[in-house]
Amino acid sequence: MGKKENSYSEDVSILSDGVNIEGKLSSYGNVRIDGTIVGDVTVKGNLTLGPSSDIKGKIIAKNLNVNGKVEGTLNVEEKLTLEASSKIKADITAKTLIIEEGAKFDGNSSMSQASTQSFPNLNKVETKK
Repeated sequence: MGKKENSYSEDVSILSDGVNIEGKLSSYGNVRIDGTIVGDVTVKGNLTLGPSSDIKGKIIAKNLNVNGKVEGTLNVEEKLTLEASSKIKADITAKTLIIEEGAKFDGNSSMSQASTQSFPNLNKVETKK
C-alpha cells in the first residue's frame, strides 16, 4: 500500500476542554476545538467546535460545524452548520449556511464563496539553531 499524498487531511487535531489559547491557531488539516481560544483560527480543512468551545476572534475554514460559542467573524469557504446548541455573535460569510432549530445567531450573513484572500498561506514554523 502506498502512502496517500495528503494523508494529513484525514487526521484530526483535537484541542480538549480545558485548553486555553491566546494567539493564532493555523492548520492544514482537520481540527476539533473543545477549549477556549482568544485570537484567530485558520483551518484549511474541516473545523468542528464542540459544545464546550468558546472562540473570540476571526475564524477561517473550509467547512465549519459549530456546537459552542463564537464571537467575531466567520469566513467559511464551503458549508457552515450552526447546531442547536450553538451561540453565535458574528458576521458570517459562507457558500452554504445551515441553522438548526435552537441555534442562537446575532449578526449579519452573506451567502457567497469566501475569497481566496481569506485563506492566507500557512507558513511552516521555523526554528532557530
